[in-house]
Amino acid sequence: MQTTRREFVKTTVACAFGMSLGHSTSIAAEKRIPIGFQLYTVRGEFSRDVPGTLKKLSEIGYKAVEFWGYAGTPTVYQKYSAADLRKLLDANHLKCCGIHLELKALEPANFNQTVENSQTLGNQYLNVAMAKDKMSSEKGIAELAEFLNETAVKCRPHKMTVGYHSHGFDFAKINGHFAWELLFKRTQPEVNMQLDVGNALDGNGDPIAMLNEFPGRTRTTHIKEHEDKTFDSDFYKEVFHLFETISGTKWYIVEMGGPSGDGFDIPREAFMKLKQLGKA
Repeated sequence: MQTTRREFVKTTVACAFGMSLGHSTSIAAEKRIPIGFQLYTVRGEFSRDVPGTLKKLSEIGYKAVEFWGYAGTPTVYQKYSAADLRKLLDANHLKCCGIHLELKALEPANFNQTVENSQTLGNQYLNVAMAKDKMSSEKGIAELAEFLNETAVKCRPHKMTVGYHSHGFDFAKINGHFAWELLFKRTQPEVNMQLDVGNALDGNGDPIAMLNEFPGRTRTTHIKEHEDKTFDSDFYKEVFHLFETISGTKWYIVEMGGPSGDGFDIPREAFMKLKQLGKA
């Protein structure tokens, strides 16, 4: 069949548009995720100078911070109330991308205070920092999963998300499965699976397998380099791809710093690496 010039042009334009649309869709599939910072990593600096530490992290380029060690008390850190810290965050154009909690912060006696402080901070993510005793047996894991599921229901009216953060011990094997795996098989999908990539590797876990097994569960994540698995490695290329496509991730949270939590060189270098990779 002979094709007229008009039909040829029409077909060519349609193909070009289709290719362009496909390319745009491919780009959109991998979303840009903002980068926050876990304050424990600069705990030495933060303990001496809260305002100065927040100012420095903002100057480096971080968009948010995650607090740590909260136990359901009226103050969030040292003498600082949530309102005090919110003023400092706002002054430095920072958001609160989470808070690491002790389990008791979510117990009935402290839950309302925890929610109130998080609301003041503008925080949505209530992540249990660790529960080593619970994660050492199937019975303990079942109890922790039940607690997280019940807390998730209590968080719904407040539009908050409860979660659990990984350490190396969470990847010990129990009856052939990672303890981490057993926990998230028992928790509801709304419970945040805050995978710490470096900690998982340190415990001989498999972050890529976990992200594939539990898609849409990692709303916030901790990223840190581990031995040869640097941010520019093939390993992290796959990890970033999973976070940016199937994991539902809203925040990258860098947790890299000096052993005593002093200095800003490592946090700065980490941010610059991510920037060079187009993540910031």
